[in-house]
Amino acid sequence: MPKPQIIKDVFNDDNASGVALKNKVLKKLIFKYLDQTDASSITDLSKELLISVPKTTSLVNELIVEGMIKDYGKIDSTGGRKASMYGLVSDACFFIGVDVKKYYINIGLLNFKKQLVTQKNRIPYKLENTQESLTQLIQIIQGFIKEQSIKKDKILSIAINLSGRIKNTIGYSFSFFHFQEEPLSIIIQNEIGIKTFLENDSRAMAFGECNFGEVSSEKNALFVNIDYGIGLGILINNEIYYGKSGFSGEFGHIRFFDNEIICHCGKKGCLETEASGSALVRKFKDKIEQGSTSILIKKNKLLENITLTDLIQAAKDEDVLCIELLAEVGEKIGMGLAAMINVFNPELIILGGTLSETGDFLRLPIRSAINKYSLSLVNSDTELRLSKLGEKAGILGACLIARNKILSVL
Repeated sequence: MPKPQIIKDVFNDDNASGVALKNKVLKKLIFKYLDQTDASSITDLSKELLISVPKTTSLVNELIVEGMIKDYGKIDSTGGRKASMYGLVSDACFFIGVDVKKYYINIGLLNFKKQLVTQKNRIPYKLENTQESLTQLIQIIQGFIKEQSIKKDKILSIAINLSGRIKNTIGYSFSFFHFQEEPLSIIIQNEIGIKTFLENDSRAMAFGECNFGEVSSEKNALFVNIDYGIGLGILINNEIYYGKSGFSGEFGHIRFFDNEIICHCGKKGCLETEASGSALVRKFKDKIEQGSTSILIKKNKLLENITLTDLIQAAKDEDVLCIELLAEVGEKIGMGLAAMINVFNPELIILGGTLSETGDFLRLPIRSAINKYSLSLVNSDTELRLSKLGEKAGILGACLIARNKILSVL
């Protein structure tokens, strides 16, 4: 069993120089290759790293002693002799992914071999730009860590997904918890005692879907996160596109409508004002006040307490009003996506986020609007699919981001 400090030292380059630093970089390259191949022989590792077999053997033996990789056994080789295969030790270390929603939190624990060990969904929480909300977020993460059967020192890093504008390179949020000049990631890291990273929720979900979900051979794809707001994760040549300042994907804040509805960004006419989960809840309440009926009201659900989750379930229960409103919202989302198709010409669009749980109630009007508003020569090669991962997309994306940040070669 590896000692936690040894694990951290393998990835910490702060006090390394010369040969020691070079060996650490080579070890990280070994991890990267084993990530891609699952298991490898010394000979193949030597060829991949362009170093001698004796040097590769020495590094592998060090990592075995450190508890990071192990001998998986021997297999037949083309030369007739059986070669030992080496791979990662799954419980050598762990990573936490935290996906923060408007009214709840999803959180998961990933092992060294990228397997989700445990997850906890829909922990009650209210995301607000207050110190109390930040304190509760930290307490939820601390509580999750205490519930695990592993030592805290074996958790190498945490990644937290938040909506809005995130400067992921420095861990700063411009939308939530920006009470101090110090980056939010550092504030949380100091409270929890584990290296912490920050990411935009839509990009993290796109990253999770790219690695575990609907993206397979496609190199250029768009992931649409349809929740209370609307976000976009952009995949170009198999990599998440961040943009110059790291703020790409603000799809919901493109001005599409000539209305007087003020978006939470402070501007009017944003796509979110007419085609988001927040818009759906507002439209539902307006319809009820105008005399429309719904099974939610018949169940004595107070109008002011209606949530997006309630509307999604009502649509699944074939509530006519909710289905009609979803079609209206879907039409407007499709209009926006038609513009994205004309610009990016993607191979694939994935619909994710809470509203995607409504399935064809949302997908079909979106598809219809895409056909109506985008150029047929451009959209004909674009597939439209629902997220395969659902709630797990954000958790897995965050876990992988936490893992990749630690394992990245400088």
